[in-house]
Amino acid sequence: MRPETPSRGIRQTDGVNGDGEVAAAMTVNDSILNLRRRIDSREAVVGVLGLGYVGLPLCIYAERSGFTVVGFDVDGDRVAQLERGESYLSDLGEAELGTALENGRFSAVSDEKGLDGADIFVICVPTPLTPNQVPDVSFLHAATETVSRRLRPGCMVIVESTTYPGCTRDDILPILEQSGLRPDVDFLLAFSPERVNPGNGMEQTRSTPKLVGGVTPASLDAASAFYRCCFTEVVELSSAEVAEMAKLLENVYRSVNIALVNELAVICNSMGISVWEVIDAAATKPFGFTPFYPGPGLGGHCIPIDPFYLSWKARELGLATEFIELAGKVNTRMPAYVVDRVTQMLNDASRSIRGSAVMIIGAAYKADVADLRESPALKVAQLLIEKGARITYHDPHVGSFMIGEAVLYSIPLTKDSLSDADCVVILTPHSAVDWELVYRNARLVLDARNVIPHDGRKSFSI
Repeated sequence: MRPETPSRGIRQTDGVNGDGEVAAAMTVNDSILNLRRRIDSREAVVGVLGLGYVGLPLCIYAERSGFTVVGFDVDGDRVAQLERGESYLSDLGEAELGTALENGRFSAVSDEKGLDGADIFVICVPTPLTPNQVPDVSFLHAATETVSRRLRPGCMVIVESTTYPGCTRDDILPILEQSGLRPDVDFLLAFSPERVNPGNGMEQTRSTPKLVGGVTPASLDAASAFYRCCFTEVVELSSAEVAEMAKLLENVYRSVNIALVNELAVICNSMGISVWEVIDAAATKPFGFTPFYPGPGLGGHCIPIDPFYLSWKARELGLATEFIELAGKVNTRMPAYVVDRVTQMLNDASRSIRGSAVMIIGAAYKADVADLRESPALKVAQLLIEKGARITYHDPHVGSFMIGEAVLYSIPLTKDSLSDADCVVILTPHSAVDWELVYRNARLVLDARNVIPHDGRKSFSI
């Protein structure tokens, strides 16, 4: 059952009783009011837990805005890299990182004691799935327990990690209450979903509207005030649950529409129709249609995962999400479909996939980044190896990756490496790749990203 939400953000008192209880409450309320003042004056210290694609950029936004920021990560190697001024994110240049370090307002730590003194805790840790497609919130719970040990009166906690509706109030809040402190009296709690799009640059993320939902009105007010210091636009929502659901909707929407065009691609291939031309034709309609494009499967930190958070929560409530789950199944099948198409193409060229040399172009899940999270290329490579193919790959951003115990290394993209392959499979449309070179020199190409002409002789669409 949800705790009662006060009608006003901060509880008011109208007198002092004999045991001094109200007077104590007034003192604590003053510390929350003081937090709001410290946010406005940039005196508040910000502690960010998790220094990945979400947390590290947030550290930089907050530091640029004048806050003192402590970034915490359990990965000591990652912290040491930051201390040396080395950025591991493509969107964050080392010059920007160096400026933040030189200003003296940003530091990175792997010891949670470094978070002592923080006024605002922002949790930006991964929320993956278990092998059974069930939400894995163990990192989120562990980070919250860390915050709970460091929490003191007058602090605010914000969750940015994607999770299911109700998690902030029903899971995170009780862990924080283990500190002995009380929500809306001693501390504030809000949810603000990340909207990071790796590869598009930090400025685009900063200018993307920031959704904020509080567990109480006071939490919403303070969290919004903080984000207004760091982001161009803040959108206030009525509750943390609305913010949590909005994040899931954004990515379920994409998952369902991508599944639609993936299924359409299979049908078009069977009918000898270009799915790309079909989509472009439909996109000429100026209303009622938004183009989505097929591919070898879903990758990244959101679209392959978030729909399962919603379907899991719906099952907990005794509800079915057949539409969402069907989209997940369609998208999950795409790597196997790609491998089937390679097998068919090799057979048509009088070759068996077993023993054939197959070059994959692109290991990252999207163009112009080095992000391997949930990349369909990993599954495609694994399935090709299981079928007996000899795999090589080229990716200008990913130097190596593992398939089981084996390590694959990116090879140079040359006329010889292309012509040595029995089939080339294009999985990621990196702009640094010479696609004309690929088209001229590959013997057989399966293009999952529509980056070369599909002539029906040696080059084919998925």
